[in-house]
Amino acid sequence: MAESRPITASRGFTLIELMVVMVIAGAAMALVMPQFGAALPGMELKGAARDVASGLRYARGRAIAEQRETAVVIDLEQRRYHLEGVDDDRLHDLGKNTSLELVTGRSEVRGEHQGSIAFFPDGSSTGGRLTLESGGRSYVVDVRWLTGRVSIRDG
Repeated sequence: MAESRPITASRGFTLIELMVVMVIAGAAMALVMPQFGAALPGMELKGAARDVASGLRYARGRAIAEQRETAVVIDLEQRRYHLEGVDDDRLHDLGKNTSLELVTGRSEVRGEHQGSIAFFPDGSSTGGRLTLESGGRSYVVDVRWLTGRVSIRDG
């Protein structure tokens, strides 16, 4: 026959022990949260650079697929862009605190605060460079004129 053991009450945590753990966890969160907040503007800027690069790549793909010129129009004052010649003419915001600088061909200047980068049916483009800057950080989105290749790099 198996030996039986008496059942004993298991020891739990007291209210004081739980409160001490909560105070320590709260203090740790108070120290860590400001660092997450400081990282947000940098992540927002990188997201904007990726967004505009994605729009440029999409425009190139559409130009090749539809065998017609497609342009990405960038409004430096409003800090947004849109694809021209595409059924979906949505405006894409690049962040209210982001400053933009566009280098493009003279034929692609569309006014004092607007310019574009165009893609052709063979995949080539007019080329250009868009610099996005915020809070001391910057990203550069380059478009090669010969190949239409779009790349992002730290500014």
